Amino acid sequence: MKAASEVIPGEALTAALRRWGLALERDIPLARFTTSRIGGPADALVIVEDVQALVDVVRGAWSDGIPVTLLGGGSNVLIADRGVRGLVVLNRARALRFETDGRVWAASGVLLPTLARLCAERGWSGLEWAIGIPGTVGGAVVGNAGAHGGDIAGCLESVELLLPEGSIATWGAEQLELSYRTSRLKTWPTVPRPVVLAARFALRPEDPEAILERMAAFNAYRRRTQPGGASIGSMFRNPPGDYAGRLIEAAGLKGARRGAIVISTLHANFFINEGDGTAADVRALMAEVQRCVLERFGVLLEPEIEFIGEWEDETTDPGGRAVRGKVRGA
Repeated sequence: MKAASEVIPGEALTAALRRWGLALERDIPLARFTTSRIGGPADALVIVEDVQALVDVVRGAWSDGIPVTLLGGGSNVLIADRGVRGLVVLNRARALRFETDGRVWAASGVLLPTLARLCAERGWSGLEWAIGIPGTVGGAVVGNAGAHGGDIAGCLESVELLLPEGSIATWGAEQLELSYRTSRLKTWPTVPRPVVLAARFALRPEDPEAILERMAAFNAYRRRTQPGGASIGSMFRNPPGDYAGRLIEAAGLKGARRGAIVISTLHANFFINEGDGTAADVRALMAEVQRCVLERFGVLLEPEIEFIGEWEDETTDPGGRAVRGKVRGA
């Protein structure tokens, strides 16, 4: 595929943008759209606020041969300093529909804390664990987000997907093969991969005050145990029977830094950007953590975050695998 700077706007994408009254922005730094405040420029960026607009824009770009990257809440992703080639679609499709029997339909750009709070206020339980997760429904489905013993797999009924050939399909949760912090969508073997348009959750009735009280306790626990500031979120997956943060701390790496990126002294599985940190700094620190933990404990930590964009080189982990992992694209 050609870079978007060479082919935008193509005929199909131009028609989609005109239909929805959307404008392309070019060479936009993506750091402002990520929780870590890290990210190089996008060749082109468009903001969509409707599921059908999301469908039309992505289909149009695919039809024109333009690579597409979806960005939601900007957490759990590391964007390359060199930026992202092609079109970045900032997903702000945030429609919600509360149905009967505890079911709620949510567009993929809905923020998880918003969804959790609105469900709790209606006395629907099952998403309160999400109150402190700064992501969107789409990203949460792809990564099977979870916290406090709950996760997407525990309450998801179905998803609506835009498939690579351009058709729209509804998949039951079982078709996603959800497991710890991953899914069939996250490990999709080819590009483009399916785009999450919306999800339907099946929740259970409970006293709203009890749900809100539980959510307040989750928020208080998060404030006590996780750092504030600009961070990507949890950097590494917990290995079976252990915790990444415990291993990193036991390796003596709390407070270690590369440039402006420092490992939190409150929770070692969080890297904090103290100002002008770069993706290269993050990758170097990740590689150092992997090396030290492997040498000390014989455990190779696997990244939980996704890597997006154009990387100048391949930083390999101690096991010989690329630290940047599988580049995300849609």
